[in-house]
This record gives sequence, C-alpha cells and structure tokens, in this order.
Amino acid sequence: MALLEVRDLRTWFPVFGGVFRRRVGEVKAVDGVSFDLDAGKTLGLVGESGSGKTTVGRTVLNLIPGTGGSVRFAGSEVLGMAESKFRPFRRRMQMIFQDPFGSLNPRMTVGAILSEPLEIHFPKKGAAERRVKVGELLEMVGLDPGMAGRYPHEFSGGQRQRIGIARALAVEPDLIVCDEPVSALDVSVQASIINLLKDLQEKMGLAYLFIAHDLAVVEHISDHLLVMHHGKIVESGKPEEIYRNPKDEYTRSLLAAVPSL
Repeated sequence: MALLEVRDLRTWFPVFGGVFRRRVGEVKAVDGVSFDLDAGKTLGLVGESGSGKTTVGRTVLNLIPGTGGSVRFAGSEVLGMAESKFRPFRRRMQMIFQDPFGSLNPRMTVGAILSEPLEIHFPKKGAAERRVKVGELLEMVGLDPGMAGRYPHEFSGGQRQRIGIARALAVEPDLIVCDEPVSALDVSVQASIINLLKDLQEKMGLAYLFIAHDLAVVEHISDHLLVMHHGKIVESGKPEEIYRNPKDEYTRSLLAAVPSL
C-alpha cells in the first residue's frame, strides 16, 4: 500500500461578482488529480506558476480545504479532517517552504525555531533534551550546533533553507512536501540542497512530494514525475522517459525552456 494515495483531488476557489457579491463561478486550481507516493520515494510535480502544483501540496497537508476527491495517508482518509483529528498526522506530514527567509520568524533564534515543534509534538521532552535535539538537527543539515543562538538574518539563503529542512525533520515525519525548496537560491547552492535532501532520504526513509517549475531541478531527485497544467496532470512517467520522449506539447515547452550550457 502506498504511503500517500490521492484520487480525483479537486480544489476549487469561488469567484464572486456583481453589486451583491454573488458567487458567479470558480477557479479550478486543482481539477481531478490522482497519484500514489510510496514510502522512501520522491514524486516530482512540475508546472509553471499558476498550474496548481502548490495547491496540491497544501491540500494534501490540509492547509487548504479540498473541494472533493480523496487523500489517504497511511491508509486513513485525511481530506477535510478536522484539525483536532488531523494533529497526529500533522507530525508525520511536514513542509519545506519556497522562501527560506519568509518562513522563519525573524524574532526567534534558530534554537527557538527548532524547539517549537518539539514542544508541541513531544511535550514530555524537557528543555535539556530539546537543546540536545536542536544540536543534532543542525548537524544533520550541515550546520554548526553553536549557531543555535543566532537569528535568521545572520544566515545566508542556503543556510536558512537548511534550517527550514531541520525544522521539518524535528518531528520525525514520514512525508515532506518540498514546495520549490531551491527556486529562491543561487544556482551554486541548489545542488548542495538537493544532495542534502537525497542523503536525508536515504538515512531516514523519507517520502518527498517535490514541487518545482523547472524540469532540470527534479530530474535527478525524482523516482516518478508528473507534469501539471491548468489544474490537471498532462503527463506522467519516469523522469528519463519524459525527458527522452515527451508526449504532451506543454511538457515539450517546459523542456525547451530548460537552459543548456
């Protein structure tokens, strides 16, 4: 059984118009998306801005209410689940955000940022245990544990994204939704972050839903690839197959936009 099973997922947003602001239609951001993701594997989800790929990730994590369909995680239906019931799943399903600076509280030290999820999900851990765990998390993502007392603005973009990864790992998840985790970084830094994610996956058996707009970014990290356009999946297959013989015109246009040296 797959860790994550998505069937006919729909996420529509209402459109209101007129003097009385009546509902006049809807934006079908996600319209009939289905896929499976196994434990320890990476599913790449690619599309241009506005294609609905980020909405898929946020709906899977119950951050946006789905309009219809099914999202099953570890055999349990979680779509539309009340937050009180979803909380145990929240620990097992985490997210790495696109903007490594905007996703970190500038008023909190790195130690406090990493301790917060531990306090919420592991309340029995004492302060000393949390400090040890924070140091371990920083080491896992290639940072010095002595940096725990610093604030986010004291780090580079790549280092801040490593902190975001450490925060996602803090609660020992099974699935991480990576929402364009390298698109805001310099090209020279992107490869190091992707290699870090691959290493962590091998060590911890993590499953990734890896969202990106650049096919080149997901080529080497994905076990399977989905191409999304206007809320629908237009192509699905192994990355090498899609690169070698794209069947959809939209996929061909995405490949044509990949810069070559």
